[in-house]
Amino acid sequence: MVATPNPPAAVVLTAGRLHESYAKVAHGLIRETDRYTIVGVVDARSAGQDAGEVLDGTHRNIPVAATIAELVSVAAQPPEWAIIGVATHGGHLTPTLRDAAKDALQAGLSVVAGVHDYLCDVPELADLAAEKGLTLVDLRKPPPRSELHFWTGAIHDVPAPRLAVLGTDCAVGKRTTTRMLLHALGDAGTHAEMVATGQTGWLQGVAHSFVLDSVPNDFVSGELEHAVLSCWEATKPEIILLEGQSALRNPSGPCGSELLLSGAAKGAILQHAPGRPWFDGCEAVDARIPAVADEISLIAHYGSNVLGVCLNGENMTDAELRAEQQRLDGELDVPVVAPLLDGVERLVAPLRRYINDHTIGGTPA
Repeated sequence: MVATPNPPAAVVLTAGRLHESYAKVAHGLIRETDRYTIVGVVDARSAGQDAGEVLDGTHRNIPVAATIAELVSVAAQPPEWAIIGVATHGGHLTPTLRDAAKDALQAGLSVVAGVHDYLCDVPELADLAAEKGLTLVDLRKPPPRSELHFWTGAIHDVPAPRLAVLGTDCAVGKRTTTRMLLHALGDAGTHAEMVATGQTGWLQGVAHSFVLDSVPNDFVSGELEHAVLSCWEATKPEIILLEGQSALRNPSGPCGSELLLSGAAKGAILQHAPGRPWFDGCEAVDARIPAVADEISLIAHYGSNVLGVCLNGENMTDAELRAEQQRLDGELDVPVVAPLLDGVERLVAPLRRYINDHTIGGTPA
């Protein structure tokens, strides 16, 4: 993680969608971040509540207000930044989010966003930021070509095994599970590090990261390899956890094979939302998410083994989620857990066995 002394205070803009999965950026920041101190959320629909309680019932002393002005009046410290906390379908900067960014600038806050429509390309926002001496940060703006890396194969010299946290769809909790595994392994005495591949990981302060979907396709594998190499050289962990994006078979954005092939991850954790029948945004074409066992088989064809399955309870009651967990636990040959109900501690033992079996040249220093 990025060790930021006295991280700057920030508010998160969710435009009435804090309660939805599309606010996954906000959800990650509400749970934890080392890059910012989150002092509130601007969301008219959930105003007056605590953001943690809206998210998962846990009070985190992060107030939700209808406007930035209201939030500033109740925040524990004056914010310096506003973060767009919604990942819209297609990464668009919607008119509502554009207006929220404008309100933030008018209130004297710099703005950071992880959407594909860049803030700096909106004249109204760019002019206002320049006028007020504020900063616009577009996390999905591609790095200059001179800074990109091409895959070399050097990753095969990294002794620490890689574990890919994949999903059967996008926005099913891959990053949250990755961080939970990171903490659980650490609590068990195992030195694990994470390579983040999305904007939220960067916002949370993950030191070794890149925003995968902002990188030209020819360089995705190289950027992944570079992040793994940098992580190994800097920290010498026993295992490196690779955060997945989208899904192997999501037709609107297939992704994940890079982690298995270019990242040489021989082990995987599979995240699944059993209450979601279709790939996100693909309901109209009846593109259905495959069965978990079928996805495990596909991953095996890549030469990697699924070591455990994690369930997301979207669209399900706790009782329904528990029943599905028990059904899959009896059907599959790997442990099945519901991280937000029980944590991920059941996965620590198989992951430690994986480390012992796949470390190159003995235990990492």
